[in-house]
Amino acid sequence: MTDIAGYLSASAAAAAALVVRPGAGAVERAARMVADALTDGGQVLFCGNGGSAGDAQHLAAELVGRLARERPAYRAVALTTDTSVLTAVGNDYGYAEVFARQVQGLGRRGDVLVVITTSGRSENVLRAAAAAREAGLVVIAFLGPARSPLDDMAAVALHVDGDRPSLVQQGHITIGHALCAWVESRLAGPR
Repeated sequence: MTDIAGYLSASAAAAAALVVRPGAGAVERAARMVADALTDGGQVLFCGNGGSAGDAQHLAAELVGRLARERPAYRAVALTTDTSVLTAVGNDYGYAEVFARQVQGLGRRGDVLVVITTSGRSENVLRAAAAAREAGLVVIAFLGPARSPLDDMAAVALHVDGDRPSLVQQGHITIGHALCAWVESRLAGPR
């Protein structure tokens, strides 16, 4: 049986730790990169697997729709949502290429790719980041506590501490909301 009180305490501790790691400064650096890309007419692409795919879709929706205020839509796409592309690319090229192929087709120099992965080792996410770098996109990585190959591929690597994927994912959506709120405030101006 799960100890609910223990889980909630661990969740609160993980959330409180975000102030230190990844820290507000690192999240703001990433947010500036996103805002700069959008200001220059670029877009933000998001990808991840499982719960991280859900987070990719959630954060893309915050930018296209709105987080806290009325403002113009921002260009953001979750690479996790087009089942025809995912299944065609998976069938024809293999699952490891499902995001890289979309980055090659949709991404342009100056765009941003946000990769979300608790392990930092998902092959399809690593290949997407490599394709993004090759095409001149800025890569931002939402990661778990461990160092990964994405630390060397990303312009900003946002590590979240947690002893289980669910706590890391909780941190990812929290820093994602902070990033989107900063971008919204920067681009839409003060209330």
